[in-house]
Amino acid sequence: GLLLALAGCDSGFGQATARHLDAMGFRVFASVLDPQGPGAQELRRSCSPSLTLLQMDLTKPEDIQRVLQHIQAHTNSTGLWGLVNNAGFNDTIADAELSPLGKFRTCMEVNFFGSLELTKGLLPLLRSTGGRIVTISSPAGDLPFPCLAAYGASKAALSLLMDTFRSELQPWGVKVSLVLPGYYKTGTTCDPAFWNLQKQRLVASLPRELLQAYGEDYVEEINRQFIQFMKVAVEDLSAVVNSITDGLLAANPAVRYYPGQGLGLMYFIHRYLPYFVRDLFLKGFFINPKLPRALRQEHHNDVKK
Repeated sequence: GLLLALAGCDSGFGQATARHLDAMGFRVFASVLDPQGPGAQELRRSCSPSLTLLQMDLTKPEDIQRVLQHIQAHTNSTGLWGLVNNAGFNDTIADAELSPLGKFRTCMEVNFFGSLELTKGLLPLLRSTGGRIVTISSPAGDLPFPCLAAYGASKAALSLLMDTFRSELQPWGVKVSLVLPGYYKTGTTCDPAFWNLQKQRLVASLPRELLQAYGEDYVEEINRQFIQFMKVAVEDLSAVVNSITDGLLAANPAVRYYPGQGLGLMYFIHRYLPYFVRDLFLKGFFINPKLPRALRQEHHNDVKK
């Protein structure tokens, strides 16, 4: 069976894809952040013995090197056919001004540099087979979703990187695809308790002037709308799994896949209508923050008094 490497299989798309490809008879190397976590246990339980679980934290170069060495050692006879970059991270829903710089860095570290390092490390193996790279990015990397700047900027960098790889690797016969899913239920992204805790930490970490300018209720409202939005997230991941599988196995894979509802309309608005229409639409669809405290009428009246 063809050998495939999948990064980020603790939950969500990565876990579902690992199971699907294993069931199709491929030899899958699946990386997980936590080998004792529920996702890893589920893979052990439901997959064939040919699936290999590897522990990897993409922020740790030594983890990446260990995984690269393992895969290199086990692919010398067959070569590696495909790499799926799925590991992703986001734990902040807030205006860019309210998002700590460290959150931007962590998103870049995992979503961009981690995928870059893993891809570069596996390229010699992928070039020798003329294989495939499939990377999960996000529409948030193409469109300025409110309160997603840290995540979106890292995904924008990732998408551009993969577009560059696509043209550079063409002579080697390596095909590169991007998957930009709509909103799906994956991992902690749908746990309101997780986001409430993140919100409390954010409020506690904000400088006093910023908290006064925006107001704690402003952050509360963003969080409330986001948790509301999560309720419409799709539970059936099969459209995404099918896109990834097509990217790995189709004779002519698409350059970009857009599994999920409503993305066609969003991209149409993005391409053909003025910016203000797009921004109104994104607010209506995703999060529409209230007016910051310092800009509200009652606040001004208080100050005048």
